[in-house]
Amino acid sequence: MKRILLAEDEARIASFVEKGLRSHGFTPTVVGDGQTAYDYAMSGEFDLLVLDIGLPRLDGFSVLRQLRAARSTVPVVILTARDSLSDTLAGLEGGADDYVAKPFRFEELLARIRLRLRDDRALEQTVLSVGSLSLDLRTRRVEADGRTTELSAREFALAEVLLRNPGKVLSRGQLLSEVWGYDFDPGSNVVDVYVRYLRRKLGADRIQTVRGTGYRLVDADARGSGADTRDDRATRRR
Repeated sequence: MKRILLAEDEARIASFVEKGLRSHGFTPTVVGDGQTAYDYAMSGEFDLLVLDIGLPRLDGFSVLRQLRAARSTVPVVILTARDSLSDTLAGLEGGADDYVAKPFRFEELLARIRLRLRDDRALEQTVLSVGSLSLDLRTRRVEADGRTTELSAREFALAEVLLRNPGKVLSRGQLLSEVWGYDFDPGSNVVDVYVRYLRRKLGADRIQTVRGTGYRLVDADARGSGADTRDDRATRRR
């Protein structure tokens, strides 16, 4: 059972996240200030730290900076009301693994936690690439055919899962679990909608539809696989 350290000084939010984590099989521990968060994180007893920025005694950026200076490799997901680009980049470039802005849906936070817990940090890649498509996991920059493309948080999460599994057919159910973190109505077309968004931004040839199964990411320069790259028309009519 994974142990999650939650550093959050707003009691209402801390209780909400703690209950959600516990209901999904995690063992959460809540602390309300930055100095305690640092001390607990350095104990080596936790698998991941969810870190608020506006903490008393020691702010979240300072906690993160001190952890990385001490060579701690504990994954850190920042959870904060500061959602400006400069704050986001400061957190990610300072050593955070992900960034979730308040207000947030618990399912989004859960999905990001699950992704980071799955990472093997000893072998962690900071840039995922397939052909001319690349995602920088630290800065969250995306390049397709030499140009930088802006993605929403959910689009980025979906692209990350696809890039971590190049050439593999991923079912809609798998993608829902990995990106959205919980089960939608089986009739939901949310995956298909976001795949269309990614195709428009990254190129239609990169994400192939495997009829009746799901999707897979391929090198856009590789042709002749025979898979359908068009949107499933039946799904589009739902």
